[in-house]
This record gives sequence, C-alpha cells and structure tokens, in this order.
Amino acid sequence: MADTIRNIARELRKLAEPKRAETHQRFFKTGKGEYGEGDMFLGIRVPHIRKLVREFRGLTLEDTEKLLHSRWHEERLFALLALVDTFKKADVKPRKEIYDLYMDSTQWINNWDLVDLSAHHIPGGWLYDRDRKPLHEFAESSDLWKKRIAIISTQHFIRKNDYTDTLAISEKLLQDNHDLIHKAVGWMLREVGNRNLVTEEKFLKKHYMNMPRTMLRYAIEKFPEEKRQKYLKGKI
Repeated sequence: MADTIRNIARELRKLAEPKRAETHQRFFKTGKGEYGEGDMFLGIRVPHIRKLVREFRGLTLEDTEKLLHSRWHEERLFALLALVDTFKKADVKPRKEIYDLYMDSTQWINNWDLVDLSAHHIPGGWLYDRDRKPLHEFAESSDLWKKRIAIISTQHFIRKNDYTDTLAISEKLLQDNHDLIHKAVGWMLREVGNRNLVTEEKFLKKHYMNMPRTMLRYAIEKFPEEKRQKYLKGKI
C-alpha cells in the first residue's frame, strides 16, 4: 500500500466513531438481503471526510481508485469526494479519465449517499454537453445503483434548466420496484418543479395515477396542501 493511501487510512481511523458506525450499519441497510448488504462503516461524519479530502488534494487517480475499491464505506466516500474535487478543477482530459473511472466503478458506488454526493458532479457534469446515452443505458439496467446514478446525474442538467433527460429517465423508471428509485425520481421531479412548475405538472398529470406512492409524495412535497391532497386522492 502506498504511503499516501496508508496515511489517509490512518487519518480516517482517527475520526472514527464506533457508536456512529453501529448506527450507520442499520441506517444504510447492511443486513443480509438488504440493499447495502455487507457494507462496513467506520462511523465518520461527512464534513470531516470533506476536510480530509482538502488536506490530501493532488491524490493520483491510481491511488484514488485503490481507495474506491476499499471494503470500508468511508474510504470509498473519500475517494468519490476526491474525484469530485479534482473534476471541478480539471481540464478536459483528466475529466474524461475521472468520468471513465466512475462509470467503470459502479460496483463500488454502492449505496445511496455515495451516488447522491457524486453522480451529478461527475457523469452529470461530463455529459451535460455530450451524448447522454450512457445515462439512459444505466436507467435500463437491472442494477439498482446504476439506475440511481442515471436519475441523480440529471440534477446537473436541471440546474442548467434542462429537463428533457430527467423526464425521459423518470418515465423509464416509473414502474421500478425499488423504494430508493421511487425516492430518487420523486426528488428529481421536485427539483424540476422548483425551477419550472409547469413542466413538472405536465409530467405528473400524465403519470401520477400510475406512479408509485412514494415517488408521487416526493415529487409534490412542496406543493400547497390543497393541491397535494388532490394529487394524492386522484382528483387532478
């Protein structure tokens, strides 16, 4: 193991909180048959990991990849936050390398926080002015995390007032059977509505009667109560 990796691992363990680790094991559903089965936590707060990422800026892509392959959740999160930090400041070639590494590493981007803190920055950022077909392929995958990456990546587009792929991917995921996808799609639809309510409601009026309840609740969370109730009762 390279000295840099060893130093990062040592610093992370100084920040570990065993009681928090126990809580995270339950919160991130690491039990047998659950979506995070087998994941292992040190119990480190995200702001502390972000601070450590800044202290170790300049990490090579090779070293970052080694951390991304760790069995420890927080080491993988460190790697992803380091990739995001580098991506934001990099030129085109390093950005492409980071994007490629990310898209080839989804088996380690395997819990919702790992996706949510990175997908809109890296695949979303790279694909904004490029062919977005990879996200649609991820949305059609049987892999839970690829599907979540697909929809969460579009948050970058939403922030640029570009909603086309969010709506198209949401439509592909409408009948998905996993709660984490229902929540993610509903969240992104809500983000669309925060910027363009007409666009969100046009989509909702077409699909809300057949939309999973959790997805609908997330999508209409900020609506006035009277309007929320009309959607929930199927009276729009």
